[in-house]
Amino acid sequence: MKLTDLLRTELDREAGRSRRVLEQVPEGQYEWKPHEKSMIFGYLADMVATIPMWISMQVTSNDLDITRSNVKPGPNKTSAALVGALDKAVADARTALEQTTDEHLLTPWQLKAKGTVVAEAPRHEMIQDTLNHWAHHRGQMTVYLRLLGAKVPSVYGPSADDRSFA
Repeated sequence: MKLTDLLRTELDREAGRSRRVLEQVPEGQYEWKPHEKSMIFGYLADMVATIPMWISMQVTSNDLDITRSNVKPGPNKTSAALVGALDKAVADARTALEQTTDEHLLTPWQLKAKGTVVAEAPRHEMIQDTLNHWAHHRGQMTVYLRLLGAKVPSVYGPSADDRSFA
């Protein structure tokens, strides 16, 4: 199987899982956070909605300096806006993967902070890390949903609120 096919399949699978979580975001909770050291719920939800845009960057550019980037999520303050942001980010990532080659995905990509390389690996590895990072933040989001009394959807299997095997 080609790397591009493998990554597109995983992108699509994770997008559906993220959609189910974003659909449960209660309105009026953008600024809420469970602890003073935690990020606000709205920022976390925006990240879950927009993380796939990193895949587009990892395919189309050679690096990203996180401290100099003007790429910022949101604010998307409703479930509908979050799902719309997710749809756009996934469509752009999917297009980038469709327009690249496995050979290109073997070339290096760098994440920088203030000009210093903090991570470098072949693009396909960095994309896989992005997909894992997405799942991590989505997991955090399900905890926030539970604490807010919102429904926690099935993600990788049943939840207490959703007995389906999404």
